[in-house]
Amino acid sequence: MSIDSLKCGCGGSKEYFDDVADQWDSMRKGFFSEAVREKAYEVAGIEKGAVAADIGAGTGFITEGLIGAGLRVIAVDQSESMLDRMREKFARTGLIDLRVGESENLPIPDQAVDYVFANMYLHHVESPPAAIKEMSRVLKPGGRLVITDLDEHGHTFLRTEQHDRWMGFKREDVKQWLSEAGLKDAMTDCVGQNCCADSCCGEESASISIFVARGVK
Repeated sequence: MSIDSLKCGCGGSKEYFDDVADQWDSMRKGFFSEAVREKAYEVAGIEKGAVAADIGAGTGFITEGLIGAGLRVIAVDQSESMLDRMREKFARTGLIDLRVGESENLPIPDQAVDYVFANMYLHHVESPPAAIKEMSRVLKPGGRLVITDLDEHGHTFLRTEQHDRWMGFKREDVKQWLSEAGLKDAMTDCVGQNCCADSCCGEESASISIFVARGVK
């Protein structure tokens, strides 16, 4: 099965990501580069030996760099197929704990991690403010939540082809949600990268700027 046919599949968000799990690493490389995660790490100020949660972890784009920097990671995703791919790639490192979970009920105790990362996750959840509050819950005092996601856009084909719930976000809204979740020093900035995607019908393409947002517990 081709990547294009997978991108045009039916079903819900979980079914979509289950279907594309084996192809996701190749697909992701076409969407955006490693510069996105490097910016997230920079904004977080990651430190060796700390514990991070990677929410909506997929096949481990964010996790890969974290374990390479000597952090331990709790990787959470709703797709067991995505987590299976992570298990094949990284489990032998002994630094990753893989957990199936949903946006408003993360399988992580209160105040358990030093960092929470959410890359291209927020535009798939039902309630972004609720998801941010839940991610804030699992942070230790002084911990940092870092979100990398899409600026507001008008490319509607992403709703049907990639099951995006939200057409990106206004940065001021994201800052407000961080503050409402009890996080301080809320900020947003431009990553300096675009997320690029082509419609499977070949009639439309998207190049959407990516933002980084941070809040401190």
